[in-house]
Amino acid sequence: QVQLVESGGGLVQDGGSLRLSCSASGRTFSSNAMGWFRQAPGKEREIVSYITGNGGSTYYADSVKGRFAISRDNAKNTLYLQMNSLKPEDTAVYYCAGRILITSWLLTDQRGYTYWGQGTQVTVSS
Repeated sequence: QVQLVESGGGLVQDGGSLRLSCSASGRTFSSNAMGWFRQAPGKEREIVSYITGNGGSTYYADSVKGRFAISRDNAKNTLYLQMNSLKPEDTAVYYCAGRILITSWLLTDQRGYTYWGQGTQVTVSS
């Protein structure tokens, strides 16, 4: 059974930092792209960042560019998201996702991801 388990969320003040982790089990994602998505109350889930299997290519949404950094440790089958200079508008449930199929969906499109974690809440207070 494949599982993705996020951790590291919490409550932080405006300007603070958090590091999210996503631990995968049941299969390796070392050859596959993985991503972080988030969903704020009353809004649709959106892409935050993704990283390709070998880590050679990354993407960041404009809203987090320069503040967030995605990385992965394939030996540990773990995905990370370092979040700095957090803002109240970053408040959301953050999900990690793993993509295993070759599809026509862009890596920014959640429909291309097969496996999802349960989410971790990030709350940034002003």
